[in-house]
Amino acid sequence: MSTSTTTVGHDEVAALKTVALRGGVRESVKVSCSTLGERLDASSQTASRRLQRLEAAGLLDRDVVGDGQWVTVTDAGERRLRAEYTDYRRLFEGDAGLSLAGTVTSGMGEGRHYIQLPGYHEQFVERLGYEPFPGTLNVSLSEAAVRARAGLDSVEGVPIDGWEDDERTFGPATCYAAEVVADGEAFEPVHVIVPDRTHHDEDQLEVIAPAKLREELGLDDGDEVHVRVTDAERADGTGRPTGAAESGGSA
Repeated sequence: MSTSTTTVGHDEVAALKTVALRGGVRESVKVSCSTLGERLDASSQTASRRLQRLEAAGLLDRDVVGDGQWVTVTDAGERRLRAEYTDYRRLFEGDAGLSLAGTVTSGMGEGRHYIQLPGYHEQFVERLGYEPFPGTLNVSLSEAAVRARAGLDSVEGVPIDGWEDDERTFGPATCYAAEVVADGEAFEPVHVIVPDRTHHDEDQLEVIAPAKLREELGLDDGDEVHVRVTDAERADGTGRPTGAAESGGSA
């Protein structure tokens, strides 16, 4: 089901977690609104409304039958729960960060162009503290990393503002501090860049760095890498980091 603009708050997330704990992430589970209401300390009607909101938001699939309903947490719902999980890790473990595994892949050849555009380039130098190599390292994420990527919502990033010239408008993005690890060798500083609007799917990650990462780490297409993401701070010391903002040659 496609995601809508339905508002999902803490009460709905609690209902989603309850369904997931009953096995709803792995398969469809049968629930009744009365039982769910008891677990949530709410009425059956309230529990039903929460499930409806979750379905409308694309976080839950439902199949209503005569004596209850079969419910399944969607991929979007799992990502929402993983974001909650990351928040709790940060609360109890400090700066937990993320480790995203994937393989190096060729990009679409646009990174060199976009990174050198003055409106972006000046912000990279000022806010990230280095002049990026004109291109991105493109990483195709593993299935587990695609799910874990939802944790970016809880990592502090550096905002890159949108801008415009005489011909078109260029959108904003967020940069997350990271290091790239391959065969025991690590390179930093690097930043994962996530545009507000992107042609990439959730299984694609773009990384910028002050050097050509393929040469620094001896990378070829198909090589496995780990991108370890942590909180970022602006190099210019102004403003505040931001959460996820709610592109590629080959580096």
